[in-house]
Amino acid sequence: MREGARGWGNLHNRLKQFAGNLRNNPTDVERLLWNRLKSSQVEGIKFRRQQVLEDFIVDFVSFEKKIVVELDGGQHAETIEKDKRRDDCLIMNGYKVLRFWDNEVIQNMDGILEVIRTSCLNR
Repeated sequence: MREGARGWGNLHNRLKQFAGNLRNNPTDVERLLWNRLKSSQVEGIKFRRQQVLEDFIVDFVSFEKKIVVELDGGQHAETIEKDKRRDDCLIMNGYKVLRFWDNEVIQNMDGILEVIRTSCLNR
C-alpha cells in the first residue's frame, strides 16, 4: 500500500469518528433542521447528517440529489475563504451547496425548507 493511501485511510477514519461525535452532539439549530429533514419529509428525499465527503464533514447531504446543506454560526464569518474552498471542492464533485446562517433557520424555517425542496426538485 502506498503511503498516501494509508494516510487517507487514517484521515478518513478520524473524520468518520468525528462525524459520529457531531451526530451525537448536534447544535440546537442542527437539531431543529434535522427534525424537518429526517425520515424523508422533504419530497420523499433522504437526507443524512454529519457525513464525510471528500476531506470534509458536511452538516446534511442528500446523496440521491447531490445536495449539501450547511448551517453557519457566527464563527463562519471568520472562515469565509476556507468555506469557499470547501464549497468549490464539493461543487467540483457534483454537489450543490446550500448555506444558511443559524439565525435564518430559527427565523424562517419554512423559507429554508422551501429553498431545499426547490433545489432538490431541480436536480
